[in-house]
Amino acid sequence: MSAVNPRATSSSSISRWWNKDNHGWLVLGYLVLLVAVVWTILPMYWVAVSSLKTDADFYNTRDILWPGSFTIQHYVDILGSSFMVNLRNSLVVAVATTVVSTVVGSMAGYALVRLRFAGRATFARLLIYSYLAPGSVLFIPIFGMMVSLHLTNSLFGLGLTYLTFTVPFCTWLMMGYVRTVPAELEEAALVDGANRWTTLWRIILPLTLPALVVVSVFSFTLSWNEFLYALVLVQDQSVMTAPVGLTFLQAGDTFFWGKIMAASIIMSVPPLLLYLFGQKWLISGWTLGSVKG
Repeated sequence: MSAVNPRATSSSSISRWWNKDNHGWLVLGYLVLLVAVVWTILPMYWVAVSSLKTDADFYNTRDILWPGSFTIQHYVDILGSSFMVNLRNSLVVAVATTVVSTVVGSMAGYALVRLRFAGRATFARLLIYSYLAPGSVLFIPIFGMMVSLHLTNSLFGLGLTYLTFTVPFCTWLMMGYVRTVPAELEEAALVDGANRWTTLWRIILPLTLPALVVVSVFSFTLSWNEFLYALVLVQDQSVMTAPVGLTFLQAGDTFFWGKIMAASIIMSVPPLLLYLFGQKWLISGWTLGSVKG
């Protein structure tokens, strides 16, 4: 009579448990999600905690993840500095760019999907190619054009520049969402005497409202975080946006890390609120965009 190997029995039990009702895949999935959550939250936690550190704690190697003492002085300094002007400039440019991009993108997306005209497919491809072109290649000709038009050091000129990548992005997204709306609804409205403008504003846009929220949020985020064009086109500190304003929170080779971290947290508030309050519409918009019409 052969002896039973306890190790083999234990291994067999674990194998049966792993395969029963997909327990193993469930545990593996939770582990992957846990790693992803830590990977996502840890940088924000580091910035938030660092913004509350005293200047001395930045050079303290003992209290790294949790400072020995807290202070809100960095936030007080930022709220009373010229960075708030940069923050206002970012808000003005981002809101204006978002409104124009959403309106133009929704109309262009509708036209490219529903209307039939020569070169429609080519124009749609050129649209996405223009969005995919890297900013490091385009900023030199755009800078030359803005100098010729006397639009440097101007929020209006900066907003026009942002439209070069937000409008193609919004248009391409709206094309996918417009395809999910049955064409029969528009045909019925056209038979009843409606024109294209009426079908767009009374049928397409109400049915793709979650998609409009998705487009607006992404357009706002792209404009809010943009750095390269703002750095090249604006030299006047009173017209600079917040991402560029962050670079002035240093003197020579001295970085005021507390102020930089506090300013970064303040900068993240508008997009965070936008995602928070638009979460329901964002999820609906993503689901809508995943359905092919």
